[in-house]
Amino acid sequence: MPRAAQPKSAKPKQAEAEAASDPDFELRSLQTAHAKSPRYKATRDELIGFYEQMLLIRRFEEKAGQLYGLGLIGGFCHLYIGQEAVAVGLQSALDQERDSVITGYRDHGHMLAYGLDPKIIMAELTGRQAGISKGKGGSMHMFSTEKRFYGGHGIVGAQVPLGAGLAFAHKYRGDGGVCIAYFGDGAANQGQVYETFNMASLWKLPIIFVVEDNQYAMGTASKRSSAETHFHRRGTAFRIPGMDVNGMDVLEVRQAAELALAHVRGGNGPVLMELNTYRYRGHSMSDPAKYRTRAEVDDVREHNDPIERAKKELIELGESEESLKALDKRIRGVVGEAADFAESSPEPELAELYTDVLVERG
Repeated sequence: MPRAAQPKSAKPKQAEAEAASDPDFELRSLQTAHAKSPRYKATRDELIGFYEQMLLIRRFEEKAGQLYGLGLIGGFCHLYIGQEAVAVGLQSALDQERDSVITGYRDHGHMLAYGLDPKIIMAELTGRQAGISKGKGGSMHMFSTEKRFYGGHGIVGAQVPLGAGLAFAHKYRGDGGVCIAYFGDGAANQGQVYETFNMASLWKLPIIFVVEDNQYAMGTASKRSSAETHFHRRGTAFRIPGMDVNGMDVLEVRQAAELALAHVRGGNGPVLMELNTYRYRGHSMSDPAKYRTRAEVDDVREHNDPIERAKKELIELGESEESLKALDKRIRGVVGEAADFAESSPEPELAELYTDVLVERG
């Protein structure tokens, strides 16, 4: 017997109304809106600005890698090469007069994306007095309260509850600010992250949680360490809407940031964004990255590089190869000056060891 015809589905408007009345719809609404209009419609000047910032991060990190090899940078050093579109796309949408940023120890790129001087960042990397933390923080612990950049944290996932504290302060003061709290796919399995999700949702804190999924955490692929690799779903139990974003496309990141910020600034509580990206170097300078093949890295560089994507689009908009080469040359000059400044700056005085130290008194 032939199967009876199924009744026609409800009209689109009726279906949309029914979906909107579904208590779970709000958890999908941002992703739905993002899918409808995934890329930011940047002007030529805006795209040049994004390209320049990403190029600055790339060249800065390449130089930092060279200085580390020469022994001028000590301790741990985690480079941001390959992930530039995440910080630039998100932070270009922020209001630097009121919004705040906090991240883990792969922090140089976020500081540069927030407009901090490459000279003082490089000076910090090399342990000089002129550094943003007076040479005492190094690569992993950089702060600028003036710019509302609150680290640079060495403990995996520790910055997430601190970010909730920043968001609580924004709400308490009523300043309209939003906190972006970055963490990685490795930190996504930390218990403190979920305690923070719960509090942030309960109190409707103005915070955007950003998972920078660079695929390998400290050296283990996400699929081997995480039962749920769609990290934007991790907030569902706490009624936090999630967004799945291509972190290798600066225009897609910027568009997603616009949606997330509008949601949070509207008093609707936190958003969880998953930024799928890729780091070209090892976890740190001491990591040979033998857990993946050179062919895999080269394939991403060739087909999915965020800077090359932006460059191609600029050329399609009429920008010349010569002007982009000139821009690259200028950026290399800026980075070279930052390295020279750092190398010629004095180390902190010994007395500096005793400043900014918390001492408990019995």
